[in-house]
Amino acid sequence: MSLSDPIGDMLTRIRNAGRAKHESCVIPGSKIKRSILELLKEEGFINGYEPVTNGSFEDFKVALKYDLTKKPVIRELVRVSKPGRRVYMKSEEIRPYKNNMGTMILSTSKGIMTGKKARKLRVGGEVICKLS
Repeated sequence: MSLSDPIGDMLTRIRNAGRAKHESCVIPGSKIKRSILELLKEEGFINGYEPVTNGSFEDFKVALKYDLTKKPVIRELVRVSKPGRRVYMKSEEIRPYKNNMGTMILSTSKGIMTGKKARKLRVGGEVICKLS
């Protein structure tokens, strides 16, 4: 099965698993997905992830995070730049998302990073997603 937007598929799997109150979900692996999952872990949106071997491919088992009332920590997860419409931002255009309560993930020339870090390093890039 070929997908035109594998990152969008990953975000949808995480969003759907959170809404269904699953403990974890399995995502097909790639280097960019590993970077995004690492950022989600550092920012506290997921408990963690671990590589799982699926034949000759590598998948990721993502452990989702919930608050004390059993609601998912990821309240909103929006794919911004899509294959049909790429969205880029200069470093000066990057603003705090949801009054610094949310996170913007960008793909820059220096790697995948949060909007806050990209602004600090003064690099722009493609906006992958926004989450809060």
